[in-house]
Amino acid sequence: MRGSIYSRDSLENARKLGFDLVTAVEAQEQGIGALIQRIRDRAGAAKAFVSFDIDFVDPAYAPGTGTPEVGGFTSSKALRVVRGWKGLDLVGFDLVEVLPQHDPSQITSLLAANIVYEFISLIALRKKLDSEG
Repeated sequence: MRGSIYSRDSLENARKLGFDLVTAVEAQEQGIGALIQRIRDRAGAAKAFVSFDIDFVDPAYAPGTGTPEVGGFTSSKALRVVRGWKGLDLVGFDLVEVLPQHDPSQITSLLAANIVYEFISLIALRKKLDSEG
């Protein structure tokens, strides 16, 4: 989670609802490898659906979004996070907040297409490995 906090309780309320909330500051301080491992530990062997918000990425790399927030991650780190989920039992995904009309350079759409490709590849790989036994 990064960006504006609208009340003192925002983070704690999310945690009370059962979310394992990681702030952007924590993720940056601990590193992408630790973030990937935390997600993998949380998912475990359960089936997982991932919703990837393009706002994870800094608007310098993905300006085509409805709520640009500075201080985000690079596109290469975003791809590293997704690739780090190899082996998880992903049953589906979505990618949200991409607004191509806000990005005449089309780099946001290019990144979004690459992220979707990575998700599809992870699901296909998992199905292949499951069928092999």
